[in-house]
Parts: sequence; C-alpha cells; structure tokens
Amino acid sequence: MDKNLPIMALLDTDTYNEIDDQFALAYALLARDAVSLEAVIAAPFSNSRAATPAEGMSKSYDEICRILALFGKKPDGFAWKGSTEYLPAPCSPVESEGARRIIELAHAARARGCKLHVLAIGAITNVASALLFEPEIAKDIVVVWLGGNALDCPETNEFNLRQDVYAAQTVFDIDVPLVWLPCRNVVSILGITLDELRPALAPAGAIGKFLYSRTEDLITERKITSKIIWDISTIAYFTVPQAFKSVVIPSPVLNDDRSWGTAPSRHCITAVTSIDREAVFADLFKKLSAFR
Repeated sequence: MDKNLPIMALLDTDTYNEIDDQFALAYALLARDAVSLEAVIAAPFSNSRAATPAEGMSKSYDEICRILALFGKKPDGFAWKGSTEYLPAPCSPVESEGARRIIELAHAARARGCKLHVLAIGAITNVASALLFEPEIAKDIVVVWLGGNALDCPETNEFNLRQDVYAAQTVFDIDVPLVWLPCRNVVSILGITLDELRPALAPAGAIGKFLYSRTEDLITERKITSKIIWDISTIAYFTVPQAFKSVVIPSPVLNDDRSWGTAPSRHCITAVTSIDREAVFADLFKKLSAFR
C-alpha cells in the first residue's frame, strides 16, 4: 500500500453528546488528502442529553445525518446505527449494524492490502463488539481511541471510558494495533474560546455556522468560557502527524474500579504524550475554510 495515499478509515462517534464530535466529522470529511472516510457509526452514550444508551445512539445518528446533509451527502450505505446498550459483561459483545460494518470494512481492507483505521471518539462499545465477534480482524485494523486519562493522572473517571468499562478493557486487553489518545494531560490542550472560533469559522459557510452555533449553545448552557474540542485529535493525528509526540508502551491494565495497572509482559500500544495545539487548530481551520 502506498504510504502517500490517505488511510482507509471509519469514524465511531457519539455525535450528539457534546459538540467536538461534530467538528471531528466535518474535519474527517474535509481531510481527503489524509483520510478516506468509508463509514460513520453512531456510538451509544447516556447523560443529561440522553436518558439511555439507545437514545444517545439514536440522537447521534440523527446528528450525523444533519452534518452529512450540509455536505450534500446521503447517509445510505455510509452512516450506520451502533449499539443500543453497553457491553453487559466482560467479553460479551452487543449486536449492531455498526459492529458488523466494522467487520465488513476490515475484510475489505484486507482485500485492498491495507488496514482499516477505526477512529473512535466515544464509548468504544461498537469496536469492542466487532473484535469479540470476529477476533481475527485485529490484524486488519488499527484502533485510534480518544478515551481515559493519562497514566500519570490520579484517576481515569473519563466519560468515554466510564460509559463502557468492559469495552475499554477489551480494547486494551486484545492484541490489536492501538493508538491511544488520553484525555486529561494530553488532548485537554485543545481548548478554545468563542472569540477564537468566530473569525476562524466565518469563512466556512454553512458548516461553520453550524459548528459555531453548537459550540455557542453549549458554552452558554454550561456557563463556561472555553471548550475543549477533544475529538479532532483523532483526525489531526493523520493530517498533521508532526504535531503529535508518542511513546510505545505495554498496554496498561484497566482495572474494574477504572484505575490503571501495569503488566510489562503485555503487548505494546502507541500512547500519545503531547500535542501541538496551534498546529492542530491551524490545520482544522484551513480545511474548514475550504468548505464549499
């Protein structure tokens, strides 16, 4: 496979949970030189915006469709519904069309002589389920997950991880190529204010207005002054790789109480350790400004 070609990718996203997933989806659709987006899968979530994982997944699917419409893209064969629940027990996958689509695209990647890059920016239920349904796809995919906090954090009670601990344990335990983007102390550098967003999004037309409106509503609702746009990190890892520093480490052990353990004999993963904030936002805004 030509290393200069864009990666074959899918985005697994709890799009309605906050506002950063919307940025990530738009970014992925505009980053065609680096990312060939083959599918978008709605991930489950539950909080004040959705009473159950099923409702969260359904609302996320609808939000995906809204964003695709701004790009003039139909959801048929591209957007997929994911799990309506979290893994009920260790090693207990949940059936969904999204999990099955991951498996289908992993097989397609093998046939093309490349790997499928699974960019996961929510609870990792769909990805874990796919790996449990067909463990052999581990050699055909690369998982890029934003979840949990860095190992030097005193706790890892982070939203994506705590939503489905069994799924997170699955992904850390299975020997699958994994690029891990910890939230606190790493991706948390990607905070931004409305004053910074306003001029940056102004040239981006309808998608710029949509993203700004979503961010303004959330900032006003929460009475905060800035918002971390976490999820763009998974796209920027491929569009501006020079902005990321990482280390190869034994896959950490995620304990049931969501604390980190170590086992030096485990398979290795890539853990991102720092991000150049300015480079990431510059690339994001450059691509958004090219939206037509």
